[in-house]
Amino acid sequence: MHTPNIDIALLRSFVAVAETGQMTAAAKVVNRSQGAVSQQIMRLEQVFGLILFERRKNQIAQLTREGEKLLAQAHRLLAMNDAVVAEMRETDFAGEVRLGVPHDVVGALMPPILRSFRQQHPNVLITLVSDSTKRLRATLREGGIDLTLTTEPERADRGDHLMTDQLVWVGARGGDAGHRRPLSVALGREDCGFRAAAVRALVGARIKWRPICQVGSLEPVFATLEADMAVAPFLGQTVPERLEILTEAGLPALPFFSVNLRVRSSGQSAVTGELARHIRDAFERRYPRKSHE
Repeated sequence: MHTPNIDIALLRSFVAVAETGQMTAAAKVVNRSQGAVSQQIMRLEQVFGLILFERRKNQIAQLTREGEKLLAQAHRLLAMNDAVVAEMRETDFAGEVRLGVPHDVVGALMPPILRSFRQQHPNVLITLVSDSTKRLRATLREGGIDLTLTTEPERADRGDHLMTDQLVWVGARGGDAGHRRPLSVALGREDCGFRAAAVRALVGARIKWRPICQVGSLEPVFATLEADMAVAPFLGQTVPERLEILTEAGLPALPFFSVNLRVRSSGQSAVTGELARHIRDAFERRYPRKSHE
Protein backbone atom coordinates (compact mmCIF):
# COMPACT_ATOMS: atom_id res chain seq x y z
CA MET A 1 0.00 0.00 0.00
CA HIS A 2 1.33 3.42 -0.97
CA THR A 3 1.99 5.74 1.99
CA PRO A 4 1.28 9.39 1.09
CA ASN A 5 3.73 12.15 2.00
CA ILE A 6 2.63 14.91 4.34
CA ASP A 7 3.24 18.44 3.10
CA ILE A 8 4.67 20.53 5.96
CA ALA A 9 2.89 23.61 4.60
CA LEU A 10 -0.45 21.83 5.06
CA LEU A 11 0.42 21.07 8.68
CA ARG A 12 1.37 24.72 9.32
CA SER A 13 -2.00 25.88 8.10
CA PHE A 14 -3.74 23.12 10.07
CA VAL A 15 -2.03 24.18 13.31
CA ALA A 16 -2.78 27.86 12.62
CA VAL A 17 -6.49 27.14 12.15
CA ALA A 18 -6.60 24.91 15.24
CA GLU A 19 -4.92 27.53 17.42
CA THR A 20 -6.76 30.63 16.15
CA GLY A 21 -10.13 28.93 15.66
CA GLN A 22 -10.78 30.83 12.42
CA MET A 23 -9.74 30.54 8.79
CA THR A 24 -9.35 34.30 8.47
CA ALA A 25 -7.01 34.62 11.46
CA ALA A 26 -5.05 31.55 10.41
CA ALA A 27 -4.54 33.02 6.95
CA LYS A 28 -2.75 35.99 8.49
CA VAL A 29 -0.53 33.72 10.57
CA VAL A 30 0.72 31.72 7.57
CA ASN A 31 0.64 34.71 5.20
CA ARG A 32 -1.84 33.18 2.75
CA SER A 33 -5.35 34.00 1.61
CA GLN A 34 -8.34 32.56 3.43
CA GLY A 35 -9.26 30.57 0.36
CA ALA A 36 -5.78 29.07 0.12
CA VAL A 37 -5.87 27.99 3.77
CA SER A 38 -9.28 26.41 3.27
CA GLN A 39 -7.95 24.46 0.26
CA GLN A 40 -4.95 23.29 2.29
CA ILE A 41 -7.19 21.93 5.06
CA MET A 42 -9.22 20.06 2.48
CA ARG A 43 -6.07 18.57 0.93
CA LEU A 44 -4.85 17.46 4.35
CA GLU A 45 -8.18 15.78 5.04
CA GLN A 46 -7.87 13.99 1.70
CA VAL A 47 -4.41 12.71 2.66
CA PHE A 48 -5.81 11.02 5.78
CA GLY A 49 -9.31 10.38 4.53
CA LEU A 50 -10.63 12.00 7.68
CA ILE A 51 -12.57 15.09 8.72
CA LEU A 52 -10.34 17.27 10.88
CA PHE A 53 -12.65 20.21 11.62
CA GLU A 54 -16.38 20.39 12.27
CA ARG A 55 -17.99 22.78 9.79
CA ARG A 56 -20.15 25.36 11.54
CA LYS A 57 -22.05 28.38 10.29
CA ASN A 58 -20.45 30.71 12.82
CA GLN A 59 -17.09 30.00 11.12
CA ILE A 60 -15.47 28.83 14.39
CA ALA A 61 -13.16 25.97 13.49
CA GLN A 62 -13.68 23.19 16.04
CA LEU A 63 -11.36 20.18 15.92
CA THR A 64 -12.88 16.75 15.57
CA ARG A 65 -11.50 13.85 17.61
CA GLU A 66 -9.28 12.94 14.65
CA GLY A 67 -8.15 16.59 14.40
CA GLU A 68 -7.17 16.65 18.07
CA LYS A 69 -5.16 13.48 17.56
CA LEU A 70 -3.31 15.05 14.63
CA LEU A 71 -2.60 18.34 16.43
CA ALA A 72 -0.08 16.87 18.87
CA GLN A 73 1.72 15.03 16.06
CA ALA A 74 1.68 18.13 13.85
CA HIS A 75 3.49 20.17 16.50
CA ARG A 76 6.14 17.46 16.79
CA LEU A 77 6.64 17.21 13.01
CA LEU A 78 6.88 20.99 12.59
CA ALA A 79 9.43 21.26 15.40
CA MET A 80 11.52 18.49 13.86
CA ASN A 81 11.31 20.10 10.42
CA ASP A 82 12.40 23.50 11.73
CA ALA A 83 15.26 21.98 13.75
CA VAL A 84 16.61 20.14 10.70
CA VAL A 85 16.40 23.26 8.53
CA ALA A 86 18.20 25.37 11.16
CA GLU A 87 20.94 22.78 11.60
CA MET A 88 21.53 22.36 7.88
CA ARG A 89 21.71 26.09 7.32
CA GLU A 90 24.48 26.44 9.89
CA THR A 91 27.81 26.64 8.13
CA ASP A 92 30.54 24.41 9.50
CA PHE A 93 33.28 26.98 9.10
CA ALA A 94 36.85 25.78 8.66
CA GLY A 95 40.12 27.33 7.55
CA GLU A 96 42.51 29.99 8.80
CA VAL A 97 41.98 33.67 9.55
CA ARG A 98 44.79 36.13 10.18
CA LEU A 99 43.58 38.65 12.78
CA GLY A 100 45.43 41.81 13.73
CA VAL A 101 44.98 43.35 17.18
CA PRO A 102 46.89 46.32 18.68
CA HIS A 103 49.12 45.68 21.71
CA ASP A 104 46.94 47.81 23.97
CA VAL A 105 43.75 45.86 23.20
CA VAL A 106 44.78 42.25 22.64
CA GLY A 107 45.32 41.15 26.23
CA ALA A 108 42.56 43.17 27.87
CA LEU A 109 39.60 42.80 25.52
CA MET A 110 40.13 39.84 23.20
CA PRO A 111 40.56 36.59 25.23
CA PRO A 112 36.84 36.02 26.03
CA ILE A 113 35.85 36.93 22.46
CA LEU A 114 38.39 34.58 20.89
CA ARG A 115 37.51 31.83 23.37
CA SER A 116 33.81 31.93 22.49
CA PHE A 117 34.60 31.92 18.75
CA ARG A 118 36.83 28.86 19.17
CA GLN A 119 34.06 27.06 21.05
CA GLN A 120 31.57 27.77 18.26
CA HIS A 121 33.96 27.06 15.39
CA PRO A 122 36.63 24.59 16.56
CA ASN A 123 37.80 23.93 12.98
CA VAL A 124 38.92 27.51 12.41
CA LEU A 125 42.54 28.43 13.08
CA ILE A 126 43.07 32.06 14.11
CA THR A 127 46.58 33.42 13.60
CA LEU A 128 46.95 36.46 15.86
CA VAL A 129 49.19 39.34 14.78
CA SER A 130 49.79 42.07 17.37
CA ASP A 131 51.38 45.39 16.43
CA SER A 132 50.66 49.12 16.37
CA THR A 133 47.52 50.33 14.61
CA LYS A 134 49.57 52.07 11.91
CA ARG A 135 51.49 48.91 11.07
CA LEU A 136 48.41 46.71 11.23
CA ARG A 137 46.56 48.89 8.74
CA ALA A 138 49.54 48.74 6.41
CA THR A 139 49.70 44.96 6.76
CA LEU A 140 45.98 44.75 6.00
CA ARG A 141 46.40 46.78 2.79
CA GLU A 142 49.29 44.53 1.74
CA GLY A 143 47.21 41.38 2.30
CA GLY A 144 49.28 40.11 5.22
CA ILE A 145 46.20 39.85 7.47
CA ASP A 146 42.50 39.37 6.75
CA LEU A 147 41.03 41.81 9.29
CA THR A 148 42.25 43.92 12.15
CA LEU A 149 41.11 45.88 15.16
CA THR A 150 42.49 49.40 15.44
CA THR A 151 42.65 52.10 18.10
CA GLU A 152 42.19 55.46 16.38
CA PRO A 153 41.08 59.01 17.20
CA GLU A 154 38.49 58.83 14.44
CA ARG A 155 35.39 56.67 14.58
CA ALA A 156 34.81 54.25 11.71
CA ASP A 157 31.54 54.01 9.80
CA ARG A 158 28.59 52.28 11.42
CA GLY A 159 29.18 48.53 11.59
CA ASP A 160 32.95 48.92 11.75
CA HIS A 161 32.95 50.98 14.96
CA LEU A 162 33.15 48.69 17.99
CA MET A 163 33.66 50.94 20.99
CA THR A 164 34.73 54.41 22.10
CA ASP A 165 36.71 54.82 25.31
CA GLN A 166 38.68 57.62 26.95
CA LEU A 167 42.41 57.52 27.47
CA VAL A 168 43.33 57.72 31.15
CA TRP A 169 46.57 58.08 33.08
CA VAL A 170 47.61 54.86 34.81
CA GLY A 171 50.19 54.12 37.48
CA ALA A 172 51.11 51.86 40.38
CA ARG A 173 48.56 51.35 43.13
CA GLY A 174 49.46 53.67 45.99
CA GLY A 175 52.40 55.08 44.03
CA ASP A 176 53.51 58.69 43.61
CA ALA A 177 55.00 58.66 40.09
CA GLY A 178 52.14 60.87 38.90
CA HIS A 179 53.11 63.63 41.37
CA ARG A 180 56.82 63.73 40.59
CA ARG A 181 58.28 66.34 38.23
CA PRO A 182 59.56 66.01 35.67
CA LEU A 183 56.86 63.43 35.02
CA SER A 184 58.22 60.10 33.76
CA VAL A 185 55.94 58.70 31.05
CA ALA A 186 56.16 55.20 29.59
CA LEU A 187 55.30 55.66 25.92
CA GLY A 188 55.04 53.35 22.97
CA ARG A 189 56.92 53.67 19.72
CA GLU A 190 56.70 56.86 17.71
CA ASP A 191 53.88 55.45 15.57
CA CYS A 192 51.69 54.81 18.63
CA GLY A 193 48.55 56.97 18.54
CA PHE A 194 48.35 57.19 22.33
CA ARG A 195 51.86 58.65 22.43
CA ALA A 196 50.93 61.67 20.32
CA ALA A 197 47.76 62.31 22.35
CA ALA A 198 49.64 62.14 25.65
CA VAL A 199 52.40 64.47 24.45
CA ARG A 200 49.89 67.07 23.22
CA ALA A 201 48.06 66.99 26.54
CA LEU A 202 51.23 67.37 28.59
CA VAL A 203 52.59 70.19 26.43
CA GLY A 204 49.24 71.95 26.57
CA ALA A 205 49.21 71.71 30.36
CA ARG A 206 52.85 72.90 30.55
CA ILE A 207 53.91 69.92 32.60
CA LYS A 208 57.59 69.02 32.51
CA TRP A 209 57.97 65.39 31.47
CA ARG A 210 60.41 62.87 30.09
CA PRO A 211 59.82 59.66 28.10
CA ILE A 212 61.05 56.31 29.35
CA CYS A 213 60.43 52.71 28.31
CA GLN A 214 59.72 53.50 24.64
CA VAL A 215 58.85 50.01 23.42
CA GLY A 216 56.13 48.32 21.35
CA SER A 217 55.44 45.50 23.80
CA LEU A 218 53.34 46.12 26.91
CA GLU A 219 55.16 43.83 29.35
CA PRO A 220 58.10 46.25 29.92
CA VAL A 221 55.57 49.06 30.33
CA PHE A 222 53.65 47.09 32.96
CA ALA A 223 56.89 46.36 34.83
CA THR A 224 57.82 50.04 34.79
CA LEU A 225 54.41 51.11 36.05
CA GLU A 226 54.22 48.49 38.81
CA ALA A 227 57.65 49.63 40.00
CA ASP A 228 56.19 53.15 40.34
CA MET A 229 58.80 54.46 37.92
CA ALA A 230 56.37 56.17 35.53
CA VAL A 231 52.79 56.69 34.36
CA ALA A 232 51.27 55.77 31.01
CA PRO A 233 48.12 56.40 28.93
CA PHE A 234 45.68 53.49 28.58
CA LEU A 235 42.11 53.07 27.39
CA GLY A 236 39.90 53.00 30.46
CA GLN A 237 38.51 49.54 29.62
CA THR A 238 41.99 48.03 29.34
CA VAL A 239 43.51 49.01 32.68
CA PRO A 240 44.65 45.85 34.52
CA GLU A 241 43.56 45.37 38.12
CA ARG A 242 47.13 45.50 39.40
CA LEU A 243 47.34 49.16 38.31
CA GLU A 244 45.09 52.14 39.01
CA ILE A 245 43.69 55.13 37.16
CA LEU A 246 45.30 58.33 38.44
CA THR A 247 42.57 60.85 39.22
CA GLU A 248 44.30 63.09 41.78
CA ALA A 249 47.73 63.62 40.26
CA GLY A 250 46.86 66.87 38.50
CA LEU A 251 47.43 65.36 35.07
CA PRO A 252 45.62 66.75 32.00
CA ALA A 253 42.55 65.02 30.59
CA LEU A 254 43.18 62.81 27.57
CA PRO A 255 40.99 62.41 24.46
CA PHE A 256 38.64 59.61 23.46
CA PHE A 257 39.76 56.89 21.08
CA SER A 258 37.68 54.47 19.04
CA VAL A 259 38.23 50.75 18.68
CA ASN A 260 37.38 50.00 15.05
CA LEU A 261 37.25 46.87 12.93
CA ARG A 262 38.90 46.98 9.52
CA VAL A 263 38.34 44.18 6.99
CA ARG A 264 40.02 43.62 3.63
CA SER A 265 38.02 45.39 0.93
CA SER A 266 38.24 42.45 -1.51
CA GLY A 267 38.71 38.70 -1.45
CA GLN A 268 37.05 38.24 1.95
CA SER A 269 36.42 34.58 2.78
CA ALA A 270 33.28 33.28 4.45
CA VAL A 271 35.18 32.39 7.61
CA THR A 272 36.66 35.91 7.78
CA GLY A 273 33.16 37.32 7.53
CA GLU A 274 32.00 35.02 10.31
CA LEU A 275 34.82 36.12 12.62
CA ALA A 276 34.06 39.78 11.86
CA ARG A 277 30.39 39.21 12.70
CA HIS A 278 31.34 37.44 15.93
CA ILE A 279 33.64 40.29 17.01
CA ARG A 280 30.97 42.93 16.32
CA ASP A 281 28.33 40.99 18.27
CA ALA A 282 30.70 40.31 21.16
CA PHE A 283 31.67 43.97 21.55
CA GLU A 284 28.00 44.95 21.44
CA ARG A 285 27.25 42.56 24.31
CA ARG A 286 30.37 43.02 26.41
CA TYR A 287 31.15 46.70 25.98
CA PRO A 288 27.86 48.69 25.71
CA ARG A 289 28.03 52.04 23.95
CA LYS A 290 28.59 55.02 26.23
CA SER A 291 26.21 58.00 26.37
CA HIS A 292 28.74 60.33 24.73
CA GLU A 293 28.69 58.19 21.58
